[in-house]
Amino acid sequence: MAAPNIVNVTSLLGKTAYDTDIATSASAILTNAASSNKVLKVNSLIIANIDGSDSADITATLCDASGTVLSSLASTISVPGDSTLVLISKDTSIYLEEDRAIFLTASAAGDLSGTISYEEIDDA
Repeated sequence: MAAPNIVNVTSLLGKTAYDTDIATSASAILTNAASSNKVLKVNSLIIANIDGSDSADITATLCDASGTVLSSLASTISVPGDSTLVLISKDTSIYLEEDRAIFLTASAAGDLSGTISYEEIDDA
């Protein structure tokens, strides 16, 4: 598992991933496979509360691809109804190396959705 040399990039692709209904059990919104030979630069992670009135909590963790928690990005942060929360922004971007994933967990099913914007960097 080697991190690509981002000075010698051969491709840089802008991408977006979505989770329109974040579950009450942890599930990955973005995964970088163990043998991808890529690094993913996460530019933003936005959580929207799509419930009209009730707040819901979000938890975001950085895990290895099998789901073992390596670090907490956010822990039970309340997102009021009909509002958004920016967990990662361009000025706080992170790199997702090989065999890493970002997992999301909601306190209530059907209340939260997530959008993640990232760059797929390859030196192949």
